Amino acid sequence: MRIVIAGGHGRIALRLERLLAAAGHEVAGIIRSLEQAADLREAGAEPVLLDLESASTEMVAAVLQGADAAVFAAGAGPGSGAARKETVDRNAAILFADAAERAGVRRHIVVSAMRADPDHKGDEVFDAYLRAKGAADAYVRAKPTLDWTVLRPGILTDDAGTGLVRLEASTGRGPVPRDDVAAVLAELLETPATSGLTLELISGTVPVSVAVKAIAGN
Repeated sequence: MRIVIAGGHGRIALRLERLLAAAGHEVAGIIRSLEQAADLREAGAEPVLLDLESASTEMVAAVLQGADAAVFAAGAGPGSGAARKETVDRNAAILFADAAERAGVRRHIVVSAMRADPDHKGDEVFDAYLRAKGAADAYVRAKPTLDWTVLRPGILTDDAGTGLVRLEASTGRGPVPRDDVAAVLAELLETPATSGLTLELISGTVPVSVAVKAIAGN
């Protein structure tokens, strides 16, 4: 498969790119800075320079042309204010979904967040983040032209992955290594039967492949 990842230099995205490249897939990662290109090439991915905060739908669709799947893993990141939660976590996710639709890329995976909700209350930056992610999720889930899956990991850590997870519609709060998030994303891309599902992910006791197959069969 050819897979295009938005937010290609993110800590989850780089891990995912390594896994997908090792499995023989063709991977492209959208980045904002040429300084990030070497890291993508080291991971086995093709770097594509494009700023999703200023790009048009047509520009993103051109990058997605010919892809088999799209993964939105971009984020404004820690230290950013409420305004960039809107421009990246909400608007860029919506742009990416529109571009996938225009390019005819049906398989669409979104890396979201637990408690994401467009109606989330609160005045802190993290509240704005949850509203932005929730609005983007709702937009993607309303698109009948996309075979979407929304993945909502718990508290992200840089601990070594165990390959053991809990993947359900609702898991409750808990930590999960980024290694295991990437492994689940790779498995979701190989499992189209998970389309139409919004899933929460934390560390658990079930091997990744078994967890994904189980949720796909429910």
